[in-house]
Amino acid sequence: MDTIVLYPSPGRGHLVSMVELGKLILKHHPSFSVTVIITTTAGDTGYATTPYINSVTATTPSITFHHLPTLSSPLAHASAANLPNLSFEIPRLNNPNLHQALLAISQSSNLKAFVIDFFCNAAFEVSTKLKIPTYYFFTSGAHGLAIFLYFPTIHRNITKSLKDLDRKFEIHIPGSPPIPVSDMPMAMFDRSSTTYQNFIETANTMPKSAGIMINTFEMLESKSIKAILEGHYEVKASVMNALKESTIYSSTPRGEGTSVPIFSPKKGIKPRVILFLFMLRPMSHVTCFCPGI
Repeated sequence: MDTIVLYPSPGRGHLVSMVELGKLILKHHPSFSVTVIITTTAGDTGYATTPYINSVTATTPSITFHHLPTLSSPLAHASAANLPNLSFEIPRLNNPNLHQALLAISQSSNLKAFVIDFFCNAAFEVSTKLKIPTYYFFTSGAHGLAIFLYFPTIHRNITKSLKDLDRKFEIHIPGSPPIPVSDMPMAMFDRSSTTYQNFIETANTMPKSAGIMINTFEMLESKSIKAILEGHYEVKASVMNALKESTIYSSTPRGEGTSVPIFSPKKGIKPRVILFLFMLRPMSHVTCFCPGI
């Protein structure tokens, strides 16, 4: 059976979004199965996730959950202030366990794609070595992605930490109105912080993936989408060329009409493209850009 593996960041926050992505994939590709990788740290009782996982298992049997071995680490007892760092570090520490899990899944099914939360950036190294097509799931919209992908350019062009600049200083990002530095994400404020370094590393890695998935629709963020399509960010030329040749597919708010071939490019065409996944909203029209169809 063809399988897609989803890897959300630790905790329930992004797990629900990732599972909804799995349901959407199954709606348009019912022949697939979906496996969700779950991380567990010492002291995690599972009270926040276990009832939800049990509910999904009962109602959607095509989605299964693979629990990695419990991670024993002092990080598990860190303060809430360090949660962004933990979200990056726990997947990094779990890479050996993830490697074994992906090998086991590959032996029992045809692993077609690996979709990782952007906090699970460290997993990209594992899946790349195993030659598994890997996609990033960015749980925000196109404008957030535009800021994120432009972050390495900001890092090079502004040599001071953003926290040390005048609060009225404006950051100019393609496809976006000028953003006062005070309105930039807090994680981007301090060049010396671990969170800042994690963001830079992830922003540099994401364009190397098979694609990036986001939540949006074209009418909402047309300028940001246009800027990404036109190559104003550090995305490989081959990615942008593939995207410009992509077909546009449409669907009604309830998913009726043209189906969305998320993981089914033409035979022989590798989906090296920024893949915009538009979660279905109560709007009159949504659009999906799909590679090589």
